[in-house]
Amino acid sequence: MPLLNRAIEMQEEVSRWRRHLHENPELMFDVHETAKFVADKLRSFGVDEVATGIGRTGVVGIIRGRHGEGQTVGLRSDMDALPLHEITGKPYASKTPGKMHACGHDGHTAMLLGAAQYLAETRNFKGSVAVIFQPAEEGGGGGREMVKEGMMERFSISEVYGMHNTPGLPVGQFAIRKGPIMAATDEFNITIEGRGGHAAQPHRTIDPVVIGAQLVNALQTIVSRGTDPLDSVVLSVTKFHAGDAHNIIPQKAELAGTVRTLRSEMRDFAEKRLREVAEGVATALGAVAGIDYDRNYPVTFNHDQETEFAARTAQSVAGSNAVNLEVAPMMAGEDFSYMLEARPGAFMFIGNGESASLHNPAYDFNDDAIPHGISYWVQLAESALPAAS
Repeated sequence: MPLLNRAIEMQEEVSRWRRHLHENPELMFDVHETAKFVADKLRSFGVDEVATGIGRTGVVGIIRGRHGEGQTVGLRSDMDALPLHEITGKPYASKTPGKMHACGHDGHTAMLLGAAQYLAETRNFKGSVAVIFQPAEEGGGGGREMVKEGMMERFSISEVYGMHNTPGLPVGQFAIRKGPIMAATDEFNITIEGRGGHAAQPHRTIDPVVIGAQLVNALQTIVSRGTDPLDSVVLSVTKFHAGDAHNIIPQKAELAGTVRTLRSEMRDFAEKRLREVAEGVATALGAVAGIDYDRNYPVTFNHDQETEFAARTAQSVAGSNAVNLEVAPMMAGEDFSYMLEARPGAFMFIGNGESASLHNPAYDFNDDAIPHGISYWVQLAESALPAAS
């Protein structure tokens, strides 16, 4: 099945939905107008059940096939935007200063709405499709909240699939891999407590700035000298705050950053070594290190069987040569990982063509990707729930 003729016909209308969402971005769990827009569209399509307020502001629509009862397959999109000031200059640019859709969640939502409309019209499958519209992917853990609230059990979802656009991947192409496809994203805060004093008398102090500078370098050895070069680990110190005056050595310094890993063993190792190195450097130089380590999103791990199925689906839409089956993992995080911990499934990348990178104020979702995304979702649902089974 190549691109659906109906998906091509729908592109102009779905693009209008996407641009409306782009003009009206909302952040984190505060996606009330976006969720209302989604729920109203689903009801207008004749979706059998529309549940709102899932995971605080998420929306789930249930579409029942016309070939009898069967399992339920979940298709997931994210709805939230980012706290950025848009510079695209597009006529449909954000109307809200300091907020914009810089990760394409407007396009993800629009494509899944288009697929929901088609599936509600045709219902050529046995069982049910759950279309999942999630809040707070950008750091809020909306996927975790929907899972914790019992979404999988409430709607009897047996497997779940997600999709994200990728700048640089040509429109009409897809990419996927088995196993880890996106990283676990942990965060740390380190406070170095020294002894403050006059900058002209450093010998009477325990200088947390000097200790912090040593620690920044020492932390890099966790990756460069403690990790197999073939293992993917990123440790970045992204904040260093200390002092307020030119002539005062401060009492404390504060460092913060992120750790990214693709395997649970390396996640454990990185946290253990970060604590040991921070405490060791501080103690050796007469200070005390306080460490807060927050395990954020887990690894986004694609299940083998479902990845093979998703890849075949993409190949049926785009052709074998347009699907990369061994895409390199990304060290960014994705809270679809929580859904993949709860149910088997797979996360797919879809091409956005040549565009600004994700999380860039010049980024815009490519509307030419819409019929490809709709066709993929429809084919996935109909193949997972064959009418003849």
